[in-house]
Amino acid sequence: MQSLESLTREAQGLAGASEHSITWHSKGLSSNEAEVARQLQICNACRYCEGFCAVFPAMARRLQVDSKADLNYLANLCHNCGACLHACQYAPPHEFAVNVPQAMAKVRLETYTDFAWPAAMGSLYKNNGLTVSLATAFGLALFLVLTLLATGKLVHEPLAGNFYAVFPHNTLALMFGAVFGFAVLALGIGVTRFWKEITPGAASAVALGEATHNVLGMKYLDGGHGQGCNEEDDRFTLRRRRFHHLTFYGFMLCFAATSVATLYHYVLGLQAPYAYTSLPVILGTVGGIGLLIGPAGLLWLNLKRSPLHGDAAQKPMDRAFIVLLFTVSLTGLALLIWRDTSYMALWLAIHLGFVMALFLTLPYGKFAHGIYRSAALLKWSIEKRQPNKLALGGD
Repeated sequence: MQSLESLTREAQGLAGASEHSITWHSKGLSSNEAEVARQLQICNACRYCEGFCAVFPAMARRLQVDSKADLNYLANLCHNCGACLHACQYAPPHEFAVNVPQAMAKVRLETYTDFAWPAAMGSLYKNNGLTVSLATAFGLALFLVLTLLATGKLVHEPLAGNFYAVFPHNTLALMFGAVFGFAVLALGIGVTRFWKEITPGAASAVALGEATHNVLGMKYLDGGHGQGCNEEDDRFTLRRRRFHHLTFYGFMLCFAATSVATLYHYVLGLQAPYAYTSLPVILGTVGGIGLLIGPAGLLWLNLKRSPLHGDAAQKPMDRAFIVLLFTVSLTGLALLIWRDTSYMALWLAIHLGFVMALFLTLPYGKFAHGIYRSAALLKWSIEKRQPNKLALGGD
């Protein structure tokens, strides 16, 4: 067996059209995918980080990680917790320059772009900060104009919190239902293509249950050892995991509030506005608070995080999504507080504008990472229960 030093030196660098770079590019890999393949060849020889997260045991089941499907799978399995970077003896400034979280982040973006539907929309990922800004401007302008057309003015006599005195319920349901339906369709087609490429195999109930538990608990944001992620330095912290929990469950509670209100309207015949003590309002309020604290914390961590973590080119996408979630929640809570005042229509227009921007950009922004990562986690739960050909002496 080759020594670690000889193996890693063999894999070192793509510059100069080395033998390995030629081999990797001949397999149809992008330069970012080839860089991940180079780094994982070093990791596969070292194995120090094998217990950190799902990426490294999944990598160890492969003699070489040099296929596009495997690289896309492992990149989306990575949670960018930073534990491997801070533990790696070959991390920058070492000449091998192993930075798995950063290399994986670049490939993840390519995954979203490559599998986007319609394909032409994939480019929106690379300019997502601008995309979100334009969508927000469009959404705000649209609903401010519609509010003026409906009421004749933005400041009015109090309407007893009745949003539908400004916009009929069916009009809002049609507008947002169509946009949200397209977002679900676009993400569904994209992740289905991804799923077919990574050839996961049949999912058992046990594998599906484990993957669901890992997704809902955000297991791999604990650094693989329960102490948490590394952020701006070598210290472990669970802050990122906790802020992700607040964001995710805040979003889900707001979605639940909308779903319950829909049942109230169409099934029970109960019309809005609902009392502050009603289930839709309680769910929306608690979820909204989570969507204030979570995104605020994630933005704070993002601004502080070491530049070695992640891909700097994706920071506008990350921050745009975080800020958009925060403003959707902030304007929603403001609308709830001032719904019985003369400024209800104005707050309604502002809130609906931000919500429309969120729905328009869901398929082509940071939201996609949760969908693709869930698919990768399910594949890992399936794969780990299959025979390991390498351990059995296969090739």
